[in-house]
Amino acid sequence: MHSEGELSLSNLLSGLHVSLHPETFVFTTFPSSFSPPSTLPQQMNFQEDEGLTVITTRQAVQQHGLKHTFPCRMITVKVHSSLEAVGFMAIMTKALAEKRVGVNPVSGFFHDHLFVPEGKEGEAMEVLEGLRNSELSG
Repeated sequence: MHSEGELSLSNLLSGLHVSLHPETFVFTTFPSSFSPPSTLPQQMNFQEDEGLTVITTRQAVQQHGLKHTFPCRMITVKVHSSLEAVGFMAIMTKALAEKRVGVNPVSGFFHDHLFVPEGKEGEAMEVLEGLRNSELSG
């Protein structure tokens, strides 16, 4: 069974539209034996051997008095890519790397999300929009 969403790399690139979320996000972690506060909004969580990683807003961790790292902005890729699409994330992260923009990519069922360092979001948006324009003109 194949997953839903677009598989064609050409279609993904030509349909690449991005949206910058207004909040600043951060990463925080909890030991495996602890659960995050129920009032902490979670944009994403991932269980690792060392503990639970949570991406949430900077405002939320400050309100909860939690340690955090990597203030970043979330860019959502507004094309519904298949979880089986080959090369789409690689092209985006390579283009960002060439401009020395770090990125922590996350794939959801419907969309990919790129967490870029706060202050680099404008440059990242330009790079990603440039990929679409290159595909459309090429």
